[in-house]
Amino acid sequence: MNDNDRSILSITMLGHGMVHAYELAIPIFIIIWMDELQISAAVIGIVVAIGYALYGIGAVPSGVATDAYGSKRLLIVCLLGMGGSFLLLGLAGGLVGISVALLFWGAAASIYHPAGLRLISTGISRRGTGFAYHGIAGNLGIAVGPLIAVLLLIALEWRVVAIVMALPALAAAGYTAYVSVDETAEIPERDGGSIEDGSLRSVGELLRETRLLFVGGFVLVFPIVILEGFFYRGVLTFLPNVLASYPSLEAVTVADREVDPARYVYVGLLFVGMGGQYVGGKLSDRMPPERAVIGAFAALAVLSALFVPAATVGLIPLLVVSALLGFVLFGEQPLLQAMVADYSSSDVRGLSYGYMFLGVFGVGALGAAFSGALLAYTTQQIMFLLLAVVPTIAAVLAATLTARDLRELRRS
Repeated sequence: MNDNDRSILSITMLGHGMVHAYELAIPIFIIIWMDELQISAAVIGIVVAIGYALYGIGAVPSGVATDAYGSKRLLIVCLLGMGGSFLLLGLAGGLVGISVALLFWGAAASIYHPAGLRLISTGISRRGTGFAYHGIAGNLGIAVGPLIAVLLLIALEWRVVAIVMALPALAAAGYTAYVSVDETAEIPERDGGSIEDGSLRSVGELLRETRLLFVGGFVLVFPIVILEGFFYRGVLTFLPNVLASYPSLEAVTVADREVDPARYVYVGLLFVGMGGQYVGGKLSDRMPPERAVIGAFAALAVLSALFVPAATVGLIPLLVVSALLGFVLFGEQPLLQAMVADYSSSDVRGLSYGYMFLGVFGVGALGAAFSGALLAYTTQQIMFLLLAVVPTIAAVLAATLTARDLRELRRS
């Protein structure tokens, strides 16, 4: 990798780690909010789903803005917005205050993926390797964010923890503003052109490019990423609560303080995902990502169906199935990111990633409400069995995408 590649990776890895640190710290607070506000999993699931939905819904306008104004500017806005949102969360009171803070967080966080992934796909020479390291940073944030929240909550009240956690994003915004990058370094080599300045200036242009985007294989890529997001959110949002329900992970008292082992297993699962991200990114450089995605989704369906039976056997099977779930769940993400790049042109790459994360985090946010309702009114086994259907359908769609006539519709 050259100096520009490393500079791009430094700010995208930092931003990716930040956005997921906040995203996955939220489920740690859910347990506290349920106790403090005396509300059910169904209610808090809807509240969190609304914030997560904006995280995805805002991705399309964020993608348009990224194509028009550049990735780096949008990354700075994203980081400042996320830091400010957690400051607001720390000052919020009651269910309404929490809801508003999560909405602001969702709006700010929605900027990251279109901006960050566009920057990698147009500026880095080895795109798959860039996605791999980018994914590892995301999983580091996914794991470290909840871990920091768990450790701070041992000594501090949750509102103070939220305020403390806001500070790193504000510092990251300053660093991103300082670093110099060439956002379009790889466009001439890969696509034979350059990104047009100020593209998609009107609603008409947006609709035209959207129609062109969905003419090819992207029409199947989009529902695949929706299904991935639904499963991702459905599994992870209440996973700390699910893990805490097993006798092998019951809370213990250490030095007069209650320690919840389930939270650390949850964090460990997220750390394992870093390995999955690396393997997935490397695979996308070595084979068509569609083929690898089929196997990943099939594995997720099996792991979801087996999760509760394995977890009820004992601690070791629970740890094994959790680790495998984390590895595969995050391993397929760089594969999907490579698929989006393959089925979109460089001048609207931000828009294509905007639609991707509209699907993953917008429509996919329904997974949180879905799982919350199932946990409130059915059983864990039913929840995981129904969630297993989701990656099964995604695997079928990915298999369809490997047909020759659709592969010929690649646009990058």
